[in-house]
Amino acid sequence: MLFDPLTLRGLTIKNRIWLPPMCQYMVRQRDGVPTDWHFVHYGARATLGFGLMVIEATAVVPEGRITPQDLGLWDDAQVPGFAHLTGFAHQFGAAVAVQLAHSGRKGSAYPDLPGFPSGTAPADQGGWTAVGPTGQPYGSYAAPHELTLDEIAAIPGDFAAAARRANEAGIDVIEVHAAHGYLLHQFYSPLSNGRQDGYGGDFAGRTRLTREVVAAVRQAWPDTKPLFVRLSATDWTDGGWAPEDTVRLAGDLKELGVDLIDVSSGGNLQATIPIGPGYQVEFARQVRAGAGLPTTAVGLITEPAQAEQILASGQADAVMIGRAGLREPGWPERAALALGQPTPLAAPYVRGAWPRS
Repeated sequence: MLFDPLTLRGLTIKNRIWLPPMCQYMVRQRDGVPTDWHFVHYGARATLGFGLMVIEATAVVPEGRITPQDLGLWDDAQVPGFAHLTGFAHQFGAAVAVQLAHSGRKGSAYPDLPGFPSGTAPADQGGWTAVGPTGQPYGSYAAPHELTLDEIAAIPGDFAAAARRANEAGIDVIEVHAAHGYLLHQFYSPLSNGRQDGYGGDFAGRTRLTREVVAAVRQAWPDTKPLFVRLSATDWTDGGWAPEDTVRLAGDLKELGVDLIDVSSGGNLQATIPIGPGYQVEFARQVRAGAGLPTTAVGLITEPAQAEQILASGQADAVMIGRAGLREPGWPERAALALGQPTPLAAPYVRGAWPRS
């Protein structure tokens, strides 16, 4: 099944081996524009067999970046770089998604790269005042500005405008980032949202912004193109967001035109997470069964047989090959060898395919 195509709306993705969004922090000009690094990073995986690549967290406003070195789609000047990358990937049969994001209180951070400190980046290093549902900070980060109702009202439009730019760039799929402790997750988790107005309190209030963003993006995004949402299935903390909440929200998002849930977990606060092979796959199964939506599984999926079993057992509809995909851009070729499939490599690389018996 790993090499079976998957059709969502008007898009057929050639296989179920997908590259998840993984921040590169390589926009050194701090202008949100894709660089040569991004072209090489995503281009390599397009030529080596990945069916879909999800471009890393791409901010819908400058203060929505995680770090000053993040990608963005808040300005028309950023579109050509995405179009260049997407056009190249399409030549080799790879589909391209972009993860539209707002970092909220986890913004203005130093890049999570060797040689950088952790925490909030100051203004003289490109930092800004982050925002959040309340003034409660993330860990030791600087306290954010609490968003006003007027400021919240502008956020769905920011996502929609970025989606229109993504369409101009030829992007195939939008993924709304509502996971890992970033802004939308901050709103829906009771551990980070203490608001007492219409965007806080009960489940409906806390999930309201996520639903409004998704509705705005779906309206701005062509009907023929799929819309994904990444959710954190659990906060891994008592009293926090839980898997049953994720299933419920996924059902609401299905009614708004979402085509697939990219199921991850954690990130909203420091928690003890039992990390191990496939540790988040069960959450993908629960969402798939409970909400009736296709899902992707992610989280230390490293071996072809493991990935195939996830699909064959009905736990998910595609797998995200993350860290393994960073260290092994040709992972799809290894999977093809293990599963007795033809090489997925682009023509100039076929001579380097593993020998078939």
